[in-house]
Amino acid sequence: MNVKARIAPWLLALALAGCAAPALRGTGDLGLIVERGSGRVLIVDTTARRAIGVVEGLGDLSHASVVYSRDGRHAFVFGRDGGLTKVDLLEQRIARRVVQAGNSIGGAISQDGRLVAVANYEPGGVKVFSSETLEQVADLPATETGGGRRAKVVGLEDAPGNRFVFSLFDTGEIWLADLSEPAAPRVHRYTGIGKEPYDALVTPDGRYYLAGLFGEDGVALLDLWRPEAGVRRVLDGYGRGRQRLPVYKMPHLEGWAIAGREAFLPAVGAHEVLVVDTETWRETARIPVHGQPVFVMAQPGGRQVWVNFAYPDNDTVQVIDVPSRRIVRTLKPGKAVLHMEFTPRGGEVWISARDDDRVLVYDTASFAELARIPARKPSGIFFTSRAFVTGM
Repeated sequence: MNVKARIAPWLLALALAGCAAPALRGTGDLGLIVERGSGRVLIVDTTARRAIGVVEGLGDLSHASVVYSRDGRHAFVFGRDGGLTKVDLLEQRIARRVVQAGNSIGGAISQDGRLVAVANYEPGGVKVFSSETLEQVADLPATETGGGRRAKVVGLEDAPGNRFVFSLFDTGEIWLADLSEPAAPRVHRYTGIGKEPYDALVTPDGRYYLAGLFGEDGVALLDLWRPEAGVRRVLDGYGRGRQRLPVYKMPHLEGWAIAGREAFLPAVGAHEVLVVDTETWRETARIPVHGQPVFVMAQPGGRQVWVNFAYPDNDTVQVIDVPSRRIVRTLKPGKAVLHMEFTPRGGEVWISARDDDRVLVYDTASFAELARIPARKPSGIFFTSRAFVTGM
């Protein structure tokens, strides 16, 4: 056999491998749009402002959320049906998938990127998986509530030191779980933190965990730098003396806005955004808004805060100018606005309008509409920049 004949098969194999490989590119300007009604996600390019792919077969994606691997290549999608799906953004396919519970409500990824934790309603508790293989490495059943049932877990967030922190809705608890050694997790339980914690956030510096209370006015606060100090109540009775309006959609706190030293928080059952000093955790102002706020989200840099609303005002988005605390723009993006997501440096915001089957892109300086992206009943929008933010 001459040299040419021996080399040719290798060249052919390399050529075929090259054809199958994804295009050489980064993932820093990619993201996912959840299409809740069809069990699939769109892969979007935020530079081109368009969808570049679709991945199907992710199950029930109502109330789905997403976290990202450290390299931004893989997304972990938490479905409502207990599905945990690892999506390869470059190859545009499902890399792995497990159904780990009957009813789930989001999750988080550890500081080192090795562990993915899922919050479960049924059975109540948290399960932890290897981000590489999706093999289960730990199980943290929640407190029993009788009849063989366990408390529903909400507000699961990652915290510095490969810890996860979460709340138990039915029993009014916060748990801080150290997964430094996944085979032997250490859990500290804080009881009596208030009635019905419904969602939570970790501040961007990773210091504070705040759980909103639905059963009473107030917020439970845990200082993660001094967990031995326990949980304390802040904003006690912020709605005192006023009749709470019917709540059509629970506010989401993971998007709570920290702008400078102030937090902008949705008031439960009121048409207001609360302004809170994060040094003292005391209320400093209230901003009247169009309806009951759902997401109150700060533009990266903190100059603006964008707010969307619960039904029947869910066709509207308002923009708060942080220095003046004034509403500077009211937008009507479409029917049933469910979510907003800023591009990493805050120049654009993407907004999903579920009942109009579209995602709109706005310039945050001029408020001009830049693009419309067709999508089937879009809900959550999640960009890969979340991979580098604590508590996202």
